[in-house]
Amino acid sequence: MNKQDTPPTQSVSGAGLQDTTRFGEMPEVANASENFLIAERRSKLKALREAGPAFPNDFRREHFAGDLQAEYADAERFSADALAEAGRTVQLGGRLLAKRVMGKASFAQIQDESGRIQLYLTRDGIGEESYAAFKAMDIGDIVGVSGGLTRTRTGELSVEVKSLRLLTKALRPLPDKFHGMTDVEQRYRQRYVDLIVNPEAREVFVQRSKIIRAMRSWLDARRFLEVETPMMHYIPGGATAKPFTTHHNALDLQLYLRVAPELYLKRLVVGGLERVYEINRNFRNEGVSTRHNPEFTMLELYEAYATYHEIMDLTEQVIRHCAVEVFGTPVREWEGASIDLGPDFRRWRMDEAVRHFNPEISAADCRDREALAAHCARLKIPVKKGYGWGKLLLEIFERTVEGQLIQPTFITHHPVEVSPLARESDSEPGITERFELFINGREIANGFSELNDAEDQAARFRAQVEQKEGGDDEAMHFDADYIRALEYGMAPTGGLGIGIDRLVMLLTNCASIRDVLLFPYMRPEAE
Repeated sequence: MNKQDTPPTQSVSGAGLQDTTRFGEMPEVANASENFLIAERRSKLKALREAGPAFPNDFRREHFAGDLQAEYADAERFSADALAEAGRTVQLGGRLLAKRVMGKASFAQIQDESGRIQLYLTRDGIGEESYAAFKAMDIGDIVGVSGGLTRTRTGELSVEVKSLRLLTKALRPLPDKFHGMTDVEQRYRQRYVDLIVNPEAREVFVQRSKIIRAMRSWLDARRFLEVETPMMHYIPGGATAKPFTTHHNALDLQLYLRVAPELYLKRLVVGGLERVYEINRNFRNEGVSTRHNPEFTMLELYEAYATYHEIMDLTEQVIRHCAVEVFGTPVREWEGASIDLGPDFRRWRMDEAVRHFNPEISAADCRDREALAAHCARLKIPVKKGYGWGKLLLEIFERTVEGQLIQPTFITHHPVEVSPLARESDSEPGITERFELFINGREIANGFSELNDAEDQAARFRAQVEQKEGGDDEAMHFDADYIRALEYGMAPTGGLGIGIDRLVMLLTNCASIRDVLLFPYMRPEAE
């Protein structure tokens, strides 16, 4: 809303509207406590209850603020005179975000899901009683208005209000502003307030929805079938991660919240659903950070008769499509880095990337457990006794390489030891046909040619069980039913998982995963 907004036929001024009662700041009680403000609002609500229904439900909205702003954006074509001549009446509902009372005329601003629009109210226009009711309203109240459209002298599209009703009385005042660490935590805890007062936060979640919609449409157009698989598993599987446990009372069973839908989706490939995907919630009983949340969203898909090479192509294409479809460009800024999703993504072997950033490590060292253990000691990387050369190579990669991969890079040729579900290379024993996609130092996607040899998969499950018995909480269980499914035969298949939350972070330039989750995990508030 612009300053000095005045309908051209009036002499009153709306100067300073945003600087007076914005976001719940009430000059007459600016120094009062929040408890006083709440008590005052409760007193107003009591009076409303005594007068009749305090929360009416018979108002019907017919228009949206953002739609009107877009339709009448051309101020020259839709001048105040042109709007008056058209004589259009609009009816909107929204939250009162600002108001300035000036005698017989006032300005206000309301917000609905589409945006904001200014209101111009006069005592003569809405009547003495309604005008008095408006003056008693508080920032945060939800109102219904109707009237004609006009334009102020500064070009601000406004509703010249003819009727005004209070629909919902807000009992708590909106915050003046969010800033500092304490307020950032408040934003996450009270996302409903954040969405009211912070348009930027609201836009991130609108964009998130559009990104997922673009991803779905891209996959649907390529004959992928969206499916749903169980959230509670008898045996946790599909990823090396520590699961959450729960209990089914009626069956007296311990169950696990899924860490990944992988094994169920591949059962569907066995059943003949050759291209399947699920945009799913996963749960991992691990740490919380700017990159991790205990529950998160993944796209996971499987395509029969595809190798990890085709899945890398698919990954690159769907991410690029989402960027261009939603933002109009493949170039995105993310935490100060300009990320270009347009060119072909780099494809780099893990051992080559490790050697590039660690010249003292030779090619022979990359397969030598003792040599890699010595390099880990030099780099101060903690290791466990049971780690083989594959796990040690991964540890060195994560410590010295991962954070330096800024532009989109596929890291390929992972060791079998750290890839229990990936197909082993026919030409390089000990190496799998697997990739991980890194952008700006973060893992965005993981995929591979799937292991469809039931006997090999059973042996790998047994190795995982041994690791679990050795103290690895993230190692997998033995899933006998999945082995049985593979014994029926699964076509050569490529699989992919994309972290939706991290992809949204990239495309919307958010530094923390909490900024792209409507309700991120937080410790309970102290009483």
